Amino acid sequence: MRKIYMSISLFLMAGASVLQAQTQIPEVEEILGKMSLEEKIGQLNLVTPGGGVATGSVVSEGVETKIKEGNVGGVFGVSSPEKVRQAQKLAVENSRLGIPLLIGSDVIHGYKTTFPIPLGLSSSWDMDLIKETAQIAAKEATADGINWNFSPMVDIARDPRWGRIAEGAGEDPYLGSQVAKAMVEGYQGDDFTAPNTMIATVKHLALYGASEAGRDYNSVDMSKLKMFNEYLPPYKAAVDAGVASAMTSFNDIHGVPASGNKWLITDLLRERWGFEGFVVSDYTSVNEMIAHGMGDLQDVSALAINAGLDMDMVGEGFLTTLKKSVEEGKVSEEQITKAARRILEAKHKLGLLDDPYLYSDESRPEKDILSEENRAVARKAAKRSFVLLKKHENTLPLAKDAKIALVGPLANNKNNMLGTWAPTGDPQLSVPVMEGIKNVAPDAKISYAKGANISNDTTFAKNVNVFGPRIEISEETPEAMMEEALQVSKDADVIVAVVGEATEMSGEAASRTNLNIPDSQKKLIRELVKTGKPVVLVLMSGRPLVISEEMDMPVSILQVWHPGVEAGNAIADVLFGDYNPSGKLTATWPRNVGQIPIYYRMKTTGRPAASPSEFQKFKSNYLDVENTPQLPFGYGLSYTDFEYGETKASSDKLNKNGSITITTTVTNTGDFDGEEVVQLYIHDKVRSITPPMKELKAFKKISLKKGETKDVSFELTAEDLKFYNADLEFVVEPGEFEFFVAGSSDHEFTNEFTVEE
Repeated sequence: MRKIYMSISLFLMAGASVLQAQTQIPEVEEILGKMSLEEKIGQLNLVTPGGGVATGSVVSEGVETKIKEGNVGGVFGVSSPEKVRQAQKLAVENSRLGIPLLIGSDVIHGYKTTFPIPLGLSSSWDMDLIKETAQIAAKEATADGINWNFSPMVDIARDPRWGRIAEGAGEDPYLGSQVAKAMVEGYQGDDFTAPNTMIATVKHLALYGASEAGRDYNSVDMSKLKMFNEYLPPYKAAVDAGVASAMTSFNDIHGVPASGNKWLITDLLRERWGFEGFVVSDYTSVNEMIAHGMGDLQDVSALAINAGLDMDMVGEGFLTTLKKSVEEGKVSEEQITKAARRILEAKHKLGLLDDPYLYSDESRPEKDILSEENRAVARKAAKRSFVLLKKHENTLPLAKDAKIALVGPLANNKNNMLGTWAPTGDPQLSVPVMEGIKNVAPDAKISYAKGANISNDTTFAKNVNVFGPRIEISEETPEAMMEEALQVSKDADVIVAVVGEATEMSGEAASRTNLNIPDSQKKLIRELVKTGKPVVLVLMSGRPLVISEEMDMPVSILQVWHPGVEAGNAIADVLFGDYNPSGKLTATWPRNVGQIPIYYRMKTTGRPAASPSEFQKFKSNYLDVENTPQLPFGYGLSYTDFEYGETKASSDKLNKNGSITITTTVTNTGDFDGEEVVQLYIHDKVRSITPPMKELKAFKKISLKKGETKDVSFELTAEDLKFYNADLEFVVEPGEFEFFVAGSSDHEFTNEFTVEE
């Protein structure tokens, strides 16, 4: 084995330190000194009075009484300055110690101004824009009284069967880390006491995106090497960015559920990473450890508090059992005091101990929520998130005076524009595609037909429609709807078919084994193609889909995810060329479900396939399909074309204290101005543990006018090349590295440099 240098001990590695006693806050310590054991336990209780979107079957009872008795530390599902003032008044004026409440909410991709789903936002590769959307979300949510956000979700997801892939940034730890940092900084700002900033919560700690079989809430089994090198980096990036709260996941880790996992919460998060905020469980996840087989409610509550969990969401196991556990010696009062201190410190950080009504300004909602300025950012974010998957001939962009047959179950549908996990948004305020086309191209002649149901499967529709009528099954027969679509297409210059998933076909508790476009819509697409007219598929989904059949058709395909409140306007901006699509995929799209998991950072094997398209016996191949994905990570087309010039490194050697600069040129050789995401990938040719085939190490989004050439440079240091070795030391090892710069991960290495001793 080669000599390893720059290794850093487990407790002195970057971002890690043994926790030192924090400087105590006099105001907090004064309150703690007055508190009974029961009141300390009360601060650890997070409740919901109902009325919002619950993610479980439990809704808290007797909330008002519990607040008055000092048995509640925070609530969620409450909003508006008036209602929040009422809740705070109960706590401040009617409880013995008058401690204000944390007011939480799931503000996942915008508040009332709903932005694209997070997977879509990540496809913009625009960190400034992502940060801006988080700032606006915080401004709107705090205007409605909310001071604590259960976002960002930073779980790495490499299985699109898992519906919650929609809530994160995809499959890559480097990109995911950049998104995590941007969102934390956007929500929290640089002044917690400002009335337009809020506590962010990194979730779900940890590894939730690797649920077995892509089935939500399922078990996770993973080596520490895979954790540290591939799944944990975005969580750590959020901690390094100063995130003030963390939420545990539903899955187990090393056989212990996350909400009771001391290695995760105390050893890793607090001691190794130096996290100083508070940790909350996910919805009833403490109670759910009973079903995991960890004991009764008293057992699992003791397990959780001893592991370092500070707040119990909704289950009330802490409230009802911790006093008994202290009396029986199963939990120390010191442990409960530590947790209560962290909750009080968060309230102090927000300024609530000085002004409990800081977030109850009734003048704010009208001016701060759903303003024209906020909607303009939503429109910008949506169009920058779209990914052009295929362009056929010169169909796109469309002429603004074209005769358009607009068809599809999502073409004039408000209910499915916002996307999953938008409980604070109003679908009826969204702009559907037909309205957006009329706004952007008033001279276009539009003929509309629904053409098909999203799905004809009534059982499937019932499962999807738990939170509202996302899949509406028409009383018309499928044959009649199809005939209407074909009729409106007869005289059209172009057919625009808006198809894909309903909002709640992805997201929490929305796992799927079949990732095809539903059969009802596939049949419609086939018949539209048979007309011989130019066809544009506007594809909505919360995950990568299997679109092998559609990719083989003579169609153009624009992936728009679920774009948010300004959906129709943004889609029209791109269809008519007012904006040239620039998004790139942040999750690999498989050829079929049997390829899953498939992602660009996969390792090579001792028997790698010699060619992506040629089968060889006794190699790592499938019998029935090639190994390559349908669409690779980092992929995305444009109305224009970009040509990459020669890539150079400033030196072919890199020492531990130096850096090298990698430079390339990019030229816009097409007929439209456009933007390109320039991506740098490396490969460590030999190291002490098997390396991935490729690793994203940097990217830049640049704008180029047609005919323009720009130089693009990236600086690499030894720090950028570090990984966790077999001893979980964060190191870089000397040796040869390959690299390339391109517009996606699907390229060969072109250059090398050597890291020196």
